[in-house]
Amino acid sequence: MAFYSDDVIEEVRSRNDIIDVIGGYVSLKHRGNSYMACCPFHHEKTPSFHVSRDKQMYHCFGCGVGGNVYTFIMEYENYSFPEAVKMLAQRCGYELPEQDMSAEQKAKENYKVMLKEMNKTAAAYFHYLLTKTEHGKAAREYLKERGFTEETINNFGMGYSDIYQNDLYQYLKKKGYTDEQMKDSGLVEISEKKGATDKFWNRVMVPILDINGKVIAFGGRVLGDAKPKYLNTKETAVFDKSHNLFAMNIARRSKKRGIIICEGYMDVIAMHQAGFDNAVASLGTAFTIGQAGIIKRYTDEVYLAYDSDGAGTNATLKAIGILREVGLVTRVIDMKPYKDPDEFIKNMGKEAYEERIRDAVTGIVFEIDTIASGFNLKDPEEKVKFTKEAAKRLSYIEEPVARHSYIETIADKYNLDKDGLKSMVTKYGTLELRNSGESASDGNAGSVRAENAVNNSVNNTASGRGSPDKNNPQKLLLTWMINDVRLFKILEEIISEEDFFDEDIRPVAHELFIQYKESGTVKPASILNMYDDVEKQRLVASIMQTELPFEMDDDEKEKAINDLVKKTKLRFIDWKLPQCTNDAKQFQELVIMKAKISKLHISLNNG
Repeated sequence: MAFYSDDVIEEVRSRNDIIDVIGGYVSLKHRGNSYMACCPFHHEKTPSFHVSRDKQMYHCFGCGVGGNVYTFIMEYENYSFPEAVKMLAQRCGYELPEQDMSAEQKAKENYKVMLKEMNKTAAAYFHYLLTKTEHGKAAREYLKERGFTEETINNFGMGYSDIYQNDLYQYLKKKGYTDEQMKDSGLVEISEKKGATDKFWNRVMVPILDINGKVIAFGGRVLGDAKPKYLNTKETAVFDKSHNLFAMNIARRSKKRGIIICEGYMDVIAMHQAGFDNAVASLGTAFTIGQAGIIKRYTDEVYLAYDSDGAGTNATLKAIGILREVGLVTRVIDMKPYKDPDEFIKNMGKEAYEERIRDAVTGIVFEIDTIASGFNLKDPEEKVKFTKEAAKRLSYIEEPVARHSYIETIADKYNLDKDGLKSMVTKYGTLELRNSGESASDGNAGSVRAENAVNNSVNNTASGRGSPDKNNPQKLLLTWMINDVRLFKILEEIISEEDFFDEDIRPVAHELFIQYKESGTVKPASILNMYDDVEKQRLVASIMQTELPFEMDDDEKEKAINDLVKKTKLRFIDWKLPQCTNDAKQFQELVIMKAKISKLHISLNNG
């Protein structure tokens, strides 16, 4: 692994117990052989996020994320692998040696530095065009009309992309950047038909900075009627929309209470100018769990200031759910009769907006108010329907005191019978608990239940191309072997690492067999140290999932193992046969082996 030796990486991992680390981010509850929580990476009401102390791994049966302690920190904190190593080393008081970077990693990191330098160069050029040239006059007039001061323009490094469609390309070419580098930056598009053309032209430009203040991308607002009105840099090696927030580098240091999330960067700039330097915005995409995780590092309270139209309301409702998943208190700012914060502040002033912030309603109240808008509450039948929908929403509140408080508030606000509402909330809460607790109990289908459960778990993984196919017995068998290490001994004359020929499974099986041979046990979490790519870690973690999600008796387990071993051997033989048509001896051995498989029986009691 680049940067640090394998021994150092494993030492840091082993000193950071995964239960302690993840328990610092989410509330874990001990159940059976693992710990559980609602997944911090997707929306869910019933916990499906498992963390195993024995394996030092986590896996979500709902969305498929998984890995070891490094994977979690990389995903949750938006860290690179080296950053995750440093963070965990500091956490356990381990002094890291000087970095030993591989040539490949050096090249990769240097390339990212180059892209950020190119973005910085482009930002300076755009700013020059806006503030110092006649070409930028229309953009200056636009910003002046929007009320932005010279100080604000300078503070945010705002600029202008010229009307010529290859202006930036020519400028960067003179600075020594290659066509390929410019294409990778997202600033230039290159095609055989058109040649090199700028991504942005005739637009007011806003640099997008990462949490450390480095320029990683741009947003551009068109001058005129061209579409789209707003345009962002595509995702690049240094820009991930779902894990960055506009102006978060400033907002994280704000002395203001909480973080205010707006719909666009122009709203954010206007709010900062008015003194609300705790405002941020998502970047040309819907608000994500990754962005919520970033915000959680710096505050426990969020104010939503999306547009007050229908689309803004829908975005607000989605954001409330995401923010609730990571444990953030959410409030919604009412900006009516105006559409957005910029309009409101221009018409009503800073003090009025501060008052709206103080009066912001909680996310739950906003959700129920939105539900109420869909009913005619003067009609008795409609009111009953609304009461049921409100009760469903209130039933999700787990804390008894908070639930009681909300029941009283909603009952008073909408003139509902408090006892009746409380009874309905209790009913829906009980129903939800009962439904979530249902599980399969058919004792006659052990092998099928086992295979289906494992399949459902591992197939939810967000893996890329080349991942093992849906019902791959290699994957399922390896999962069983990790969960019951005895199987390595029981199957040693039957199954070898050669049988795991899938390109994604093969290296995992190789490491596991080596571990067992050397120590008589396996350490699944250490295998993930081989990968610094999160998607690959997820895939590997799905193979080594934390545990089978139910208990099985010995007969069921034996049937499942026999079934998987036979399928794995048959698949290997079918894969191998076409490769040895010129080797008559090996071909015949495989054919004989295939004929014997149907008679194969493995007894677990002898292991």
